[in-house]
Amino acid sequence: MTEEPFETTEDARRDRREHGGASSIRPDDDDLARRTEQERVEAGIDDYDPDDVPPATDDPVPTDVTESEEFQEAQAELRREEAEGEAYPLTERHPFPPSHYDRS
Repeated sequence: MTEEPFETTEDARRDRREHGGASSIRPDDDDLARRTEQERVEAGIDDYDPDDVPPATDDPVPTDVTESEEFQEAQAELRREEAEGEAYPLTERHPFPPSHYDRS
């Protein structure tokens, strides 16, 4: 068990309306959980305190999708289809996309 005495962070004033044995001073639940975890690690029950472990990875490096090979290939395919008339913008004359694409 830990050697340090339990201290509350609150100003401990007793409420005279309560029974003499009942105390209005209650330990902070978060502090109690932290101390319990420390004691579990010291006793060998837990290998480590999860709150003391840094994150497993750094933030991901931002990447530009437009520089990927897949994006470049898709853009090239769209330009080819537009140049050959297979794909066209939707207008009143052509309100729907083509129903098939000629792959010859």
